[in-house]
Amino acid sequence: MPDYKFKTIDAAGKIRSDTMVASNPMELEKRLGNMGFDLLSFKEQGRVSGLVIKGKSINRRELINFTFHIEQLIKSGVPLIDSLKDIRDSIEYSHFTDTLQAIIDDIEGGKTFSLALSEHPNIFDNVYVTLVRVGEETGQLDVVLKDLAESIKWQDELISQTRKIMIYPAIVSVFVLMVVVFLMMYLMPQLIPFIKNIGGQIPWHTRLLINISSLFVSYWYLVLALPVIIYSGLRILIAKNERFHYFTDGLKLHIWLFGPLLMKIKLARFANYFAMMYSSGITVLDALKISEDMVNNKVLQTSINRARASISEGTIISKSFEQLGVFPTMIVRMLKVGEDTGAMDEALLNVSYFYNREVKEAIEKIEPALLPVLTVLLGLIMMWIMTAVLGPVYDAVSSVKF
Repeated sequence: MPDYKFKTIDAAGKIRSDTMVASNPMELEKRLGNMGFDLLSFKEQGRVSGLVIKGKSINRRELINFTFHIEQLIKSGVPLIDSLKDIRDSIEYSHFTDTLQAIIDDIEGGKTFSLALSEHPNIFDNVYVTLVRVGEETGQLDVVLKDLAESIKWQDELISQTRKIMIYPAIVSVFVLMVVVFLMMYLMPQLIPFIKNIGGQIPWHTRLLINISSLFVSYWYLVLALPVIIYSGLRILIAKNERFHYFTDGLKLHIWLFGPLLMKIKLARFANYFAMMYSSGITVLDALKISEDMVNNKVLQTSINRARASISEGTIISKSFEQLGVFPTMIVRMLKVGEDTGAMDEALLNVSYFYNREVKEAIEKIEPALLPVLTVLLGLIMMWIMTAVLGPVYDAVSSVKF
């Protein structure tokens, strides 16, 4: 499609320049008119390939709004192409507008909706595309899109709540770091000559503090860069070493305070999407295959893969998961209930609901648990510094004979 550089004027008389992908100049003028702009001039710059659009993504809120709107329009009986065009013309221009135009062109060219979405994996992941495909095949596209919107909305609320609660502990952590840097780089260098001039034997913890302060002063750039270096090194090692990747992912699930929370989040997401795929008509083996990429954890991915292999050999679902020893008893029990009642999707949704509630309660408890830890940490650092500085002074005064 051509990429046009244009100038427009709005109702307030403000002129602006921008670029937009459109099929032709009439399409460009129509889209700008729907957005409240009058086209003044335009120039075709070239043609945009699908790769340029594929490399960009959108935020979760935009995806929620798109899914909700397309579901409402389809549910109301509006044809899919018209629904997509209405959404394209109603949103503020961005690269997502060009993505929608590319999807519309693909559908008009003969592709299905799910196939057109799959051309943009940075926006529509494998689960999204698969469920849309199932919705098309079963004639329940609006129902599938409604479930997808609710699921993505839950993820967004969870992330927002987590960020909100973590703000204060993050501020306290930064404050602790700033205090340590100030003490080591400014205060201690001024106290070191005084401590050495006192005379006598300098305690080991005072010598340690002096050495750490000298390290901060002489190599401050390395000290500040060390966290970034360690993080980057771990990322590279994780990407290149499968065993180390498996070890770190297992560690994430068991680390104090955050490990159980992360496990519940991933299990809730697994149960929710597995239930959606199962109720949409996707086979258990295919649903588990898709779920492997969805959990984003090597330990859980390997476990799901082993369960899938066991099920394909004839073992019942609940027994396959029970043999792994990774998934909690509640999930195994609810899978057994689903097998006995024939309502696997309802049983899994019960698991998802339970873990969703557990996650929310756990997140609310994180802040009260972190603050005492950070306070004790800061207190210990201050006590160590005060002991290291005042210890030699006390020893010198005590040795004076009156």
